[in-house]
Amino acid sequence: MVLVVWVAGAIGFGWGWIVIAVWILSGALIFAPSTEELLAKHLFRLRKPTLIEQQRLAPVWHQLLQRAGVVHGRFSLWIQESDEVNATPTPGHTVGVTRWALYTLPPQHLEAALAHELSHHLGGRAWLSLIDFWYSIPARGGLIVVRAVARLMRRVPALGCVIGGFMVMAYAGIVLAAITFGHGYVWPILFLTPFIAPPLLAWLSRWRVKEADKKAAMLGYGTTLVQVLYGWQMQHQQSLGRDGSRRAQVMSSTPSLVERVHTIEQAAGIPPAAWGNH
Repeated sequence: MVLVVWVAGAIGFGWGWIVIAVWILSGALIFAPSTEELLAKHLFRLRKPTLIEQQRLAPVWHQLLQRAGVVHGRFSLWIQESDEVNATPTPGHTVGVTRWALYTLPPQHLEAALAHELSHHLGGRAWLSLIDFWYSIPARGGLIVVRAVARLMRRVPALGCVIGGFMVMAYAGIVLAAITFGHGYVWPILFLTPFIAPPLLAWLSRWRVKEADKKAAMLGYGTTLVQVLYGWQMQHQQSLGRDGSRRAQVMSSTPSLVERVHTIEQAAGIPPAAWGNH
């Protein structure tokens, strides 16, 4: 909302209100049948499984739906070309599974990985998650721009620092003008939102991943899902704890493997000593 208001203000609020109104009314597009497929293909970079992949997925997917009490055909399976253990959480009725999980895991472990992906959709409204995603697209676009500038600053320090410095000075000038000439504190708070929102949204994303792990464990996949996480960690030589700086940890959208393992153990009631037998 903040970014859209900024664009409206840059245009001039005479025409800017039209931009805001069009953006709000555009939410109706999510109810079009083809919208979810377009989002899956072009925004999440997913693809439909091939016939052979469908034959591998069908038995475990059918068994999972029966175990979770979900009507067959409510959700559609898509493939993400990724070597991660889990696919990017998707809104609506789209459930993604990574190529690594599909081609590496045995059926029982693949079912556990799918249980995590399905758990992102259990207990919630599909249309509500679509609305949430749709109205967050401007913020996602703004974040892409910021990350692009950050990459440019690392690759071409001279040019990147000039562009980055100009953006910081322009932003600081706008905030100062809002504080000096504005009435009240609403506008300054709006301009500070881009600094406050990212860590909060990153925390919310980590929380959602752990909630999906909890639901999968409650369905009876706790032990198997932990084995999947350990298997991925060993294959990719990843540490169980979170790597990188403290800032990277705060801004990460996924919890560390050890956080996920602890979450699953608590939800499934698995004593830590039990892993000595696996």
